[in-house]
Amino acid sequence: MEFINSFKQPENNNLISFEGIDGCGKSTQIELLKNYLDKNHYNVLCLREPGGTKFGEKLRQAILESTEKLSPSAEAFLFASSRAQLLEELALPFISKSKRNICILDRYIHSSLAYQGFARSLGTEKIINIHNTYPLNVIPNITFYLDITVETSTKRQENRNQKKDYFEKEKLKFFEKLVDGYNASENLIPNKFKKINGELDKSEIHKIIVQDFENLKR
Repeated sequence: MEFINSFKQPENNNLISFEGIDGCGKSTQIELLKNYLDKNHYNVLCLREPGGTKFGEKLRQAILESTEKLSPSAEAFLFASSRAQLLEELALPFISKSKRNICILDRYIHSSLAYQGFARSLGTEKIINIHNTYPLNVIPNITFYLDITVETSTKRQENRNQKKDYFEKEKLKFFEKLVDGYNASENLIPNKFKKINGELDKSEIHKIIVQDFENLKR
């Protein structure tokens, strides 16, 4: 597909994203990686999607606390709007300052492909076309996808005993489509996509992530 040619990766290999369905362990692994990078004298900026900026956090609240059904297209453009602001305001200026600056993103374009492209049936081409111009055409150098079953996701969400957000309230079929979407997205974006068994012990997952990060920076 020709539109993929518009995507660009930062030259210093310092933009990283984490992906996965709810309960996959992204937050835990992001924290572990940040601690590792801090100890190795990197400067680390962790950002979440949607959110990260004042504008993005307002969009996050509007989406995740919505009590009415949003249009799939509205979802896609709201996430893209938050992402564009996050990139221009924080992520890209930060990583451009030094090779030792690492930005870690909790969700990125693979989430849009899975959630809106697949689970909401907008199609992957529409999502990619939304990201066809700067800054949305800047993609992570590596994406870590923590793969878990829908059953594991459900159990972990129940163990949290927290109020469910807009997406967590969806039915089982929605989450099954998400998994299909993440698996398909591996071949749609020209960056390094590392699929990791998210059911492994968190220390084993962390070792895999660190090894891949070190290989990336060589």
